[in-house]
Amino acid sequence: MHSTQAKIQKAVLVGVQLPRVTDAELKSSLDELARLVTTLGYEVVGRTSQRRSSTRTAAVLGDGKLRELSQWTGGSGDVASMVVKKKHKAALKFDSNKTSDELDEENEEFIEEDEISEEETTDSEAPKERADVVIFDCDLSPSQLRNLESATGATVLDRTGVIIEIFSRHARTRAARLQVEIARLTYVAPRLRETGGGEDRGGGGVGGKGAGETSIELDRRKIRDRIKELKNELGAIGQEHLTRRSRRQQENCVALVGYTNAGKSSLMRAMTGSEVLVADKLFATLDTTVRAIHPETRPKILLSDTVGFIKKLPHDLVASFKSTLDEALNASLLLYVVDSSDPSFRSQLEVTKSVLGEVGVEDTPSFLILNKRDRLSAEESAALRKEFPDAIQLSTRNPQDLQDLRARLISFFEEDMVDEDIIVPYSIQGIIGEVRARLRVLSESYDEKGVKITARGSSEDFSRIRSKIQQALDDKE
Repeated sequence: MHSTQAKIQKAVLVGVQLPRVTDAELKSSLDELARLVTTLGYEVVGRTSQRRSSTRTAAVLGDGKLRELSQWTGGSGDVASMVVKKKHKAALKFDSNKTSDELDEENEEFIEEDEISEEETTDSEAPKERADVVIFDCDLSPSQLRNLESATGATVLDRTGVIIEIFSRHARTRAARLQVEIARLTYVAPRLRETGGGEDRGGGGVGGKGAGETSIELDRRKIRDRIKELKNELGAIGQEHLTRRSRRQQENCVALVGYTNAGKSSLMRAMTGSEVLVADKLFATLDTTVRAIHPETRPKILLSDTVGFIKKLPHDLVASFKSTLDEALNASLLLYVVDSSDPSFRSQLEVTKSVLGEVGVEDTPSFLILNKRDRLSAEESAALRKEFPDAIQLSTRNPQDLQDLRARLISFFEEDMVDEDIIVPYSIQGIIGEVRARLRVLSESYDEKGVKITARGSSEDFSRIRSKIQQALDDKE
């Protein structure tokens, strides 16, 4: 094994400050990218940024900034000025009749430069260590990736590529792995490059005519076939999830939603006593976990933990994880969990609401949970209480906070409940167990007719239980 395999790769981050993006927003976005990159296992050795009117130019950055970036990687700082296109033999024979000037004009593809008259560049750190990877805080097209790697001489990644790689490493269940693989292949397909021997395959087409497929066309077709196969597998799993979800439709379901690393899994673990994964990493949780609140309530309240969100979450991932996000769509109540110690939690909350809006979660009742209040000063806590008077401030390390949240959830579900009496004849078996499971028993008494139970629950549950009692009586006659 080579010793370089154990070496931690070093990365330099690049931000592009578009119009209407403030310095504070740019810094916050780069800080978040740094956390993503660290989660992936890279060491961030520097960052640089530049103000631009758009990110649609050939190399994203201007010439000066591109050369400055290349000082981190040891690259030339210049994009190859032309790409020579390969031609078939028939085309080459036709070209033999042309002048050299005409051929040069056809075979050169010049790189367009950014048409900005005045270019402002933010200060960047002086290179101290050599970077192996350049990571941009925006999406890059295949040609931009190629141009940037040509100029820097290093591997170039964009934000979407980093997020998809993190998802790939953290996916544990079969459903999560399938969803991530679909998103990864969708991302990779347009970015495939010729790896030598990219000539046309001969003998293609009907009757042996036609050029056939190039190797890259064949690879893309294989990817399309693989995506179709994965979607079919995911569809089968989706039916299993729908079956489980339909069984829970009569239950009171609460979904934890929020930004990645806001503390959802910690809250889930504290409220349910389940051994869910808790880690100080971005996207530690990709799989939906559903558990009953502990100690159990009557009626039972189920809590589900969902995948975290992030700014510029790739649309392919949102689409792939739609089945996971359906837990939020079918929940009776949403708990928007934010890290109240993070100054940017307000914008993170907007990102969460925006992504949920994409999958149709808009009108579901919700509570705002200002998590990690143990990291706030008394003044900061008071200010947040004034700004968000209806929010619930808590720390998962404080048992009283957890008890208060539990009482709040019980109170929410009991708002539409009614108190009624049910008489269960002594001759009927099994009904009392269901009453205790589905309803909150307030009192019990016994007389010659049977067990008289005063309980609190939904009208639907009372009707369902009375129907079972009547059915059991009819069967005995």
